[in-house]
Amino acid sequence: MNYSFNIKRILLFIIIILHSSCSKQDSIDDNELITVLEDLNLNFPTMKINTNGREIVDEPKVMADLTVLENNNQSNFKIGIEIRGSSSQMFPKKSYAFETKNSSYTQDQDESIGGFPSEEDWILYGPYTDKSLIRNKLVFDLSNSIGFKASNTKFYNLFINEQNNGLYILMEKIKRDVNRVNISQFDHNSDKGGFIVKIDKPTGEGANCNTCYNESFSFRSNYDTNGNISDESEIYFIYHYPKPIEINDNQKKHIISTINNFESILAEDNFDLSENPNYLNFIDIDSFIDFFIINELTKNIDGYRLSTYLNKDTSGKLKMGPIWDFNLAFGNADYCQGYSATGWGYKFNSICPGDVWQIPFWWERLMESEYFKNRLKNRWEELRQVKLSNIIINNIIDSHVQFLSNNNMINENFIYWPIIGKWIWPNSFVGNTHEEEITFLKEWIDRRLSWLDQHMGFL
Repeated sequence: MNYSFNIKRILLFIIIILHSSCSKQDSIDDNELITVLEDLNLNFPTMKINTNGREIVDEPKVMADLTVLENNNQSNFKIGIEIRGSSSQMFPKKSYAFETKNSSYTQDQDESIGGFPSEEDWILYGPYTDKSLIRNKLVFDLSNSIGFKASNTKFYNLFINEQNNGLYILMEKIKRDVNRVNISQFDHNSDKGGFIVKIDKPTGEGANCNTCYNESFSFRSNYDTNGNISDESEIYFIYHYPKPIEINDNQKKHIISTINNFESILAEDNFDLSENPNYLNFIDIDSFIDFFIINELTKNIDGYRLSTYLNKDTSGKLKMGPIWDFNLAFGNADYCQGYSATGWGYKFNSICPGDVWQIPFWWERLMESEYFKNRLKNRWEELRQVKLSNIIINNIIDSHVQFLSNNNMINENFIYWPIIGKWIWPNSFVGNTHEEEITFLKEWIDRRLSWLDQHMGFL
């Protein structure tokens, strides 16, 4: 029996009761509570950021000091940090992007954090609307487990200027790197090399509006959501690598022509008339299938249409991924049937035709392809045997919850962010306890898997 942990739980319970029930005159001071909770949580990976009095904003990055405490070790870093996200910026619990710097803050410097490969760009995602706290991490773990490369992730307790911000997840930012998106560096003197684009709001870097279309940051598809040629397509591709501020016209032409060539083949009436469809010359079919499975398993309400990345190496085919942004997945959205464990996610356009951000016509077309559907069926049946079995998924959920519970992080997070039992946009379910949130998550996944088994042909 873990006596030290039981003592910690008893102490925490007493502290919470005292903090919530004592009179104002003799209640425990909030700073004292934070100190006690820190002492109860010494073994949990912790990050402490000191901005030296500067406010963290959404651009520009402010210079700060980062201390990482884990495994009885302390590491110190210089960083530049800013608020990140789009709709998530409306929440009081912010997410952050940061770059590791040299000692004088004058240039970026690769560093290893959390045991991950050295890099300079990192994300601190703060789960807020996802009151299970684990949706993003669960999906990334599942994606990596099936061999569909996703960013590495790790739980941390985050302090900013000595104030506890609760539970955060360290994530590797999506970028070209041998350990992230392993594609060739783009030659700025030519149009050769790998590239990364994402389907997203055409807001450019740092903008936050729904109507900002800037050709220096993005380009439109040549096709509307029905696969018809259109000069005013609703689908936008954002340059991610090379960065918009670095990309040249030849590189833009190369990227645009790659996407256009794939879409034009898929839009043809006879795109699937042979045993080896023409579209196979343009896309890595395995990545498209795995991407489809991850997004349908989770029924990600933002799937296919926002934060959707594609990449291509110099002489390779167009690939889907890496995946990103699943905080509204697994039934955590009360609009456009995101709450339902039945129905196809890729049918979003017909379910929500009035939504500004629509899904490319690709997936409707691919699901008309017998070749694609057969490959999809076989892959689903293979993954359901072990890696995406109900037991494995539930075990991962239980492992994350137990790890957080054993270190008091669930209670601690909701002390600082008291949102349990409250509706936070766009929750479809509001549990009165974290346990109820996890029960909802598990039961939703079981229903989803059952529906997909019937519709992807698993026996």
